[in-house]
Amino acid sequence: MTENDAIKLLFIINPNSGNSKINWITEIDNYFVPSVHTIAFFHLTKDCNIDRIKAKIKSFAPQKVIAVGGDGTVKLVAECILNSTMELGILPAGSANGLAKEFDISLQPTLALKLLLDGVPKKIHALIVNGQLCIHLSDVGLNAYVVKEFENQPIRGMWGYLMASLKVIWQNPLMKIQMKIDKKTIKVKALMIVIANATRYGSGAIINPIGKLDDDLFEVIVMKKISFREMFKMVYSHEEYDAQKTEVFQANELSIKSFRRVHFQIDGEYLGKVKQVKATIFPNCLTVMVSNEYVNNVKNL
Repeated sequence: MTENDAIKLLFIINPNSGNSKINWITEIDNYFVPSVHTIAFFHLTKDCNIDRIKAKIKSFAPQKVIAVGGDGTVKLVAECILNSTMELGILPAGSANGLAKEFDISLQPTLALKLLLDGVPKKIHALIVNGQLCIHLSDVGLNAYVVKEFENQPIRGMWGYLMASLKVIWQNPLMKIQMKIDKKTIKVKALMIVIANATRYGSGAIINPIGKLDDDLFEVIVMKKISFREMFKMVYSHEEYDAQKTEVFQANELSIKSFRRVHFQIDGEYLGKVKQVKATIFPNCLTVMVSNEYVNNVKNL
């Protein structure tokens, strides 16, 4: 590779993400020592805002901007480069790393770094949910409640998520919901409603088996009751859902009205309780570096 092939990579690092013992700065520095590429770091702080990140991106003018953190960090970085020619990279430094798993990005630092240069740039859509960007998954009800409790857990990672799940799984009453999907009105009672841009949670459970990030639709998954058989399908067998327990709809637009205030989250960030949610698709707005395996799997769907 010659200097004419050199590019700039900006790594936006969230030092508070996850519980990883990996020193990502050292890993990045060591990986790019023999490289002709130029790298820079931007560390997120508690008082950091999106304007400061955008200013750094503008001054450095990178070809690739890399989120080093969890899904919330990826969401923040993506907001800074929407509808641009810059490519989004992901280094999985979070607790669950749902988007990294979605795109088949390795949890091993060297392999994840290699993907930034050798991966495939993939154009995807996103969602706008209650005015906010959603790349991964948003939901109301059970999982959002788990996210809230997880934020208060002293233990991070999947054990922390499991502990939070066990704490709330029997406390979450059925929601009485009216949904409008495109022009069709649907009334349901459910434990959880997922607005699914992607296919799986960070746990690996595939909540949205028909999801594609490069089409013109997103999915709405209505979980009507707790069913260990349905959970087995999500985690292991990936068989078709029983519509009496879990129902899947496709949409361009969605509005949800709840008869009581319900827990709400976007991309792993708990956003309080709401009575209304609106979602629309945001087409072809982001280019992400993904694995060849991801591209091949999408083609084979």
